[in-house]
Amino acid sequence: MIVVVAEKPSVGRDIARVLGCKERGEGFLKGDNYLVTWAVGHLVTLCEPDEIDEKYKKWRMEELPILPEYIPTKVISKTKSQFSIVKKLMNDKETEKLICATDAGREGELIFRLIYNQAKCQKPVDRLWISSMTDEAIKEGFATLKPAQEYDGLYRSATCRSEADWLVGMNASRAFTLRFDALLSIGRVQTPTLAILVKRYHEIANFKPEDYFTVTADFGDYSGQWFDPQAEDEKKANRIPTKEKADEIAKAVKGKAARVQSVTAEAKKELPPQLYDLTSLQREANRKLGFTADKTLKIAQELYEKWKAITYPRTDSRYLPMDMIGRTVQTLHKLPGQYQEYVTNIPWKDGGKLPMSRRIFDNEKISDHHAIIPTPQTAPMDKLPADAQKLFDMIARRLVAVFYPAHEYDAIKVITESQGHLFKTTGRTVRVNGWKDVYPSDKEEEPALPLLTEGDGRTVGKATVKKEATKPPAPHTDASLLAAMENAGRELEDEKLREQMKGSGLGTPATRAAIIERLIQVGYAARRGRAISATEKGVCLIAIAPQEIASPETTGKWELALDEIAKNQRETGRFMEGIRRLTTFLVDYARDTKIEATFPEEMRRGKKGAAKRKTAQAIEGVQCPLCGKGVQENTKAFGCSGWREGCHFTLWKDGLKRGGGPMLNEKLVKLLLEKGEVKGSTGTIALRDGQLSFTPNGQEGPAVSVSITYEKK
Repeated sequence: MIVVVAEKPSVGRDIARVLGCKERGEGFLKGDNYLVTWAVGHLVTLCEPDEIDEKYKKWRMEELPILPEYIPTKVISKTKSQFSIVKKLMNDKETEKLICATDAGREGELIFRLIYNQAKCQKPVDRLWISSMTDEAIKEGFATLKPAQEYDGLYRSATCRSEADWLVGMNASRAFTLRFDALLSIGRVQTPTLAILVKRYHEIANFKPEDYFTVTADFGDYSGQWFDPQAEDEKKANRIPTKEKADEIAKAVKGKAARVQSVTAEAKKELPPQLYDLTSLQREANRKLGFTADKTLKIAQELYEKWKAITYPRTDSRYLPMDMIGRTVQTLHKLPGQYQEYVTNIPWKDGGKLPMSRRIFDNEKISDHHAIIPTPQTAPMDKLPADAQKLFDMIARRLVAVFYPAHEYDAIKVITESQGHLFKTTGRTVRVNGWKDVYPSDKEEEPALPLLTEGDGRTVGKATVKKEATKPPAPHTDASLLAAMENAGRELEDEKLREQMKGSGLGTPATRAAIIERLIQVGYAARRGRAISATEKGVCLIAIAPQEIASPETTGKWELALDEIAKNQRETGRFMEGIRRLTTFLVDYARDTKIEATFPEEMRRGKKGAAKRKTAQAIEGVQCPLCGKGVQENTKAFGCSGWREGCHFTLWKDGLKRGGGPMLNEKLVKLLLEKGEVKGSTGTIALRDGQLSFTPNGQEGPAVSVSITYEKK
């Protein structure tokens, strides 16, 4: 009997159906030659520190760093029963060999190997490696099984990733939590990702808008905007610094004659977009459909597993292998009916051959999996949930569009002169719509320009002055944050490392969505509509975190090393030694740093109920600056315990939020009443002359951004 181990029950059932395994057992399906069982994701994981040694149960700085020579594994208690079933089947005397059928990637390899090792199994193993869940793909995969040893590099890479995250995460999180007395989570990918959000937070907080004015002249059948041909920055050439100057220009040209000074047409070409990998699919689904990265991944996984409608989604490649040309033709002709008109209009070559391009088919650009495309099995559009239909539509149209010709147009620029002032008008004339025919609902609204030639005369009917202002950078969205993670190495000064990191970045396509959700879950980031912004807690963490863990450089080096390990180009020992050195450095840094930071009250260790207090509680050792009585705290403010006697000393917890300041907490209030000033990662809080004020870092001049008095509101 051959035992097949899948990653999930649903995948196991699909494989069992293809293999003819119809006899149901507890946790498995059996046939004549095969028995299919499954994990439920991870069944085995690394032990916690206190499971390695009881002394680690209590968090103590003197016990850090925790650097065991070997990190043991354990069976996850919640799915212990399924592990017992898989273990028994693996080691059964009737079992001749095993087939690893977990997801074809680094994490899937780790899931199987951990189960195999924990079960102390020694049976031979073959590897199933497929990119879609159609019956045809499963049959083909079983016909081309490979010995598991060919994937040992991938397993070593997965093990190094898992143990490295454990060493850095367990030690750094404990060290920083103990040092700053706040529950803090540090991770090799989540922390530099948070740093991207915090950088944008500061860019927005420190942004100072600048007013400017524009002048638009109406020439009757078209209009143009004033510009300065001598401006150094073409993007700012239309900006007029004062209203007086703008009014002067408008007054000078209104009702006056105008002449077309020049008309230029520049031929331009837009190549079809490439096929999707997971990250590009997530980014576009966020922009077009408003889906979060996590939602897109879940829908794509369902389209792959349940509906067999698309190929394996957790891919980092945007290309197809050359041997898929025939299958791609088959897939195009099997797309649902609404796409067949577009398929017919592909510029097919004689004999029904596809137009070839290395932007589509390139064996050198294939990693573990090829780009995401529909499968040759016609998708049941009437059965797909609405969101799944939308995502499938994006993937199907993209497969068709890549074979269309380029979109070609003339970019028209008209310069019109009046009274010595120049006005610019732009538009475009489409010559070949090309691949944009596949996206009829995305048609751009281009200004319709009359046929103009040099020397044509017009009259300025009216000239409109408009006040505008420079805008701060937009908050990140899932789309822009995914792009920043994917291209995290581009801002590195080390040119060699920047070049090396082109293929890595922060995390992998399969993990980036989970990293974003993790930042939100632990309170380092928050989602407001489509925007994702760093929270006060996240800003504070990056202020105290060293560059060695907050910079994408560290994570980029790790991802490159892990990729080399997977390709058997690097030894694991050297990599893990580097991880141990980094772990020791982070613990020493947390222990010795002189940086001070105060985290929000709800993050205080051992005070889980602090944010939900219903009655006022006295703050030990703190006196009211007005009457000398004790100070107490309730859910909304800090105030004098003698309020019944008429003392109105009150500091509202959210009083500084209007100016971008932090929420007040017990530690901050103690320091303010004792020293009068507290400097933090975002700015300075001062308590002087009966006023509480906050000044952001980098603000020039004596002005404060917000101020509140001691008096009760």
